Amino acid sequence: MVSCFSSVKEVFAYREMLKNMVRRDLRGRYKASVLGFAWTFINPLLQLVVYTIVFSHVLRSGIEKYYLFLFVALIPWIAMASSLNDGANSVVGQANLVEKIYFPRRILPISTVTTCFVNMLLCMIVVLIVCQISIGVRWSFLWYLIPVFGVEYVLALGFALILSSLTVYFRDLQHIVGIFVMAWQFLSPVMYTTDGLTDDVKRIFEFNPMTGILNSCRAILYYKIYPDLKSLLYPFSVGLILLIFGWLVFGKLERRFAEEM
Repeated sequence: MVSCFSSVKEVFAYREMLKNMVRRDLRGRYKASVLGFAWTFINPLLQLVVYTIVFSHVLRSGIEKYYLFLFVALIPWIAMASSLNDGANSVVGQANLVEKIYFPRRILPISTVTTCFVNMLLCMIVVLIVCQISIGVRWSFLWYLIPVFGVEYVLALGFALILSSLTVYFRDLQHIVGIFVMAWQFLSPVMYTTDGLTDDVKRIFEFNPMTGILNSCRAILYYKIYPDLKSLLYPFSVGLILLIFGWLVFGKLERRFAEEM
């Protein structure tokens, strides 16, 4: 327990390095492109156009303004998916840095997850603009997004710490994670609501920590009602357990990172 607190203190001491890594990653995402950082906003807009065409004219979902129903949950889901995919590769992808200088290695998955969530918050600007134009936004409700995204961040960071440390030893894991994330998306209420599902299937969704998170986002932005904050207790509990477990596992495995690189 003492070593756990000392490692947290050490990461905090390197917070400037963490900020610089997040800033570098955000700038580097579209570094070679002509429009550069503008793609942070163009990307979700283009996705919105595609989903509007597909689901309004091709698949014809029965949900009113389905493109918006999907969009408000898709952006938070992309943040989680990116955190897992990029987080799994966060240590292996920085092998040169790990081998050359000393710094708390946990900064690598933390910076990756933080970058994904900062990018999500920037994309949410586009979501809010589209929501305001389409159905209006209850601006006083936006405060509820803070605990929702906070819970999602804890959950994502827990996964990233575990995956990033294990991937150093099992390189195939980064490919398996991609398949897991794809399967997880179809078991999450991203593209549909759980209202029409059978009781047996609903029980499966209740074990999915992303269900409460995505439903809360949809309640705030699409339905414009108060979210059920009690539904966040389960994903927060799962995220906290994963975060503590991941922090300890990372600390145990990082001792041989340099040897395994």
